[in-house]
Amino acid sequence: MIKKWVAIVLMILVGVLAGFSGAVAGGWTVYQFLNSPQEAVQPTLGLPTQSASTESIVPMQTNFTEVQSSITKAVQNVAPAVVTVVGNIPGQITFFGPTGDQTVSGSGVYISEQGYILTNNHVVENTTKVQVILSDGSQQDAKIVGTDIYADIAVLKTEGKVPAVAGMGNSDILTPGEIVIAIGSPLGDFRNTVTMGVVSATGRSIDTGEGYQIENLIQTDAAINQGNSGGPLVNLLGQVVGINTLVVRGTPTGAVAEGLGFAIPINTARSVAEQIVQKGYVARPYLGIRWQLISPDVASVYDLPVQWGVYVTAVVPGSPADQAGIQHGDIITKIGDIQIDETHSYLNALFQYKPGDKVNIAIARGSKVIQLQVILGESET
Repeated sequence: MIKKWVAIVLMILVGVLAGFSGAVAGGWTVYQFLNSPQEAVQPTLGLPTQSASTESIVPMQTNFTEVQSSITKAVQNVAPAVVTVVGNIPGQITFFGPTGDQTVSGSGVYISEQGYILTNNHVVENTTKVQVILSDGSQQDAKIVGTDIYADIAVLKTEGKVPAVAGMGNSDILTPGEIVIAIGSPLGDFRNTVTMGVVSATGRSIDTGEGYQIENLIQTDAAINQGNSGGPLVNLLGQVVGINTLVVRGTPTGAVAEGLGFAIPINTARSVAEQIVQKGYVARPYLGIRWQLISPDVASVYDLPVQWGVYVTAVVPGSPADQAGIQHGDIITKIGDIQIDETHSYLNALFQYKPGDKVNIAIARGSKVIQLQVILGESET
């Protein structure tokens, strides 16, 4: 019996001693861990760990001072070449008596040492007298060399000293997100106002409501206000990449928009300007018809065989259309490879070609569809 109790006591002592020694060992381990330099240990949660190397990590650094300096230099390069364009539209005799003269204004930019200025057609449309106000406040008379309603471009010329000439960029390489600067005279009073934004998109088209679209426009959120029309859109290199032309504030449905400005690409403006300077006009392809647009609504009312096209109301005698056999009552549905529809107007389809081009034209005549070949003439309007 005594031996049994002795065995039990010995087992208890062994257990106590084992527990005490384990606690001492664990405590000593914890003490060493807490008092020795250790790197932070993060639980992995079963996810792959990142490499300790920082060679592949490239911090994003933006030097706002450099950007601001580029903007300032760009403005300094172009601003002296920017002008305010002021035009006079004479009054008219109406049923209620004569109306007074009207003053209109916009912006423009010198593009040559010979005194040529780029602006918008709508800035000088119907004006009989034009002046430009330079960046230093001095004024010069200007004459209208020529205009192009379809590109909304006009070229003016002054005979006085040219203060500066703006450098031209390449609008074909513009990309959305690129910083651009608009310079002009909003409301005609605030000369050389500078606003900044980005290229929101390229290749935009705007319906003029006159049977054609202005195509391939640059969209920007740089503020463009009344009076900015005709002024330059500039990149950070101080190069003109567009001619500001319009801003959209809303839609016929009542939707309100902000930051929807549009500019004519400088490559387009320069091409048009070169023709105006050389010829006094822009050579456009000429067909020689009078026409009426056909839309699905019109087609439904008159029970026409096509949904889209242009109805030929008259053919000019001796014109390319007359020589090709186009007749009154024909419906033109396709010019070359371009189908006339909601997004491709008759004029825009025609303007894809040049005077002298041979073009196949698809025509709905009664219940038949025929193909005629036309050699396009040249229009000076």
